[in-house]
Amino acid sequence: MKKNILSIILFLFLSTNLQSHIDDYNDVKILEYELFRNNQSIGYHNYKFKKNDNSFNVSSVIKFKISKVGIVIYKYEALSEEQYENGQLVKFKSNTIQNKKIKNTNIIFDKNKLFISGSENKITAPKEYPVGTWWNHEIVQSKAQISAISGRVIEQNVTFLGKEKIKLYGKTYDALHFNFSSSDKNLADNKKLNTDIWYDEKTKLWLKASFVKTGRWEYRLKNKK
Repeated sequence: MKKNILSIILFLFLSTNLQSHIDDYNDVKILEYELFRNNQSIGYHNYKFKKNDNSFNVSSVIKFKISKVGIVIYKYEALSEEQYENGQLVKFKSNTIQNKKIKNTNIIFDKNKLFISGSENKITAPKEYPVGTWWNHEIVQSKAQISAISGRVIEQNVTFLGKEKIKLYGKTYDALHFNFSSSDKNLADNKKLNTDIWYDEKTKLWLKASFVKTGRWEYRLKNKK
């Protein structure tokens, strides 16, 4: 019985058309997330959304640093831009600085495919594959996601873990909890995907993310405008 109820909730959440993830952001201009490592605030990840007729643009900036006894041992900064036309991703670019290491990813939609030029490869991918920037709830329907940092295509399994109430900055949300894991179990541990993500059941906005990689990391929605 519980499995059937979860399946119905999941079906209702996913029963959307191609334009839906854009329409869900009609009244959203800014999303601001606080980033935690081992429950200590270390930075932020903010999004700006702009819609104009059939065009939809998303820009994001993420900055954080990890310090030990007052000394910065790791610093990370990234900027990205996503452009959609009639619900289809047509352009993406990101620039990432990890300490002094620079990574870039560029994606162009052409000839009904996504052409990816990333730090690790130059490949093509089906037009349906989303970039793993998490705000787009359609990622839960996809067989794979594209790394926003490196351009790597990550084949994934998505598991719906159920409906939960979560509290963030004094607000309580009815959330749907998903887990994303790599389909390829032969990947090196540092390449494997294992991320939990929560979306608001009603608005479908991304609320929270959690994963473990040299510590427990969390993104928590702090503000919406």
